[in-house]
Amino acid sequence: MLSILLADVALAKLGAAIGAGLAAIGAGIGIGRIGGQAMDAMARQPEVMGKLFTNMIVAAALIEGVALFAAVIAFLCI
Repeated sequence: MLSILLADVALAKLGAAIGAGLAAIGAGIGIGRIGGQAMDAMARQPEVMGKLFTNMIVAAALIEGVALFAAVIAFLCI
């Protein structure tokens, strides 16, 4: 009986680790794409660099917020 309970706890921890890892990977990919696309846009139109940079920072902050919520929820599932 105890081994079944320990297996359930282990599976919950594994699921939380996988969920947090996927959230971190997704955030990294999203911020990388934002940065790359912003650099392309700044290279094409340098005169709007300030506006693009501001929008890039806001979008990156939103992605980080979603990743943080995903990691917190993954750890609360334990």
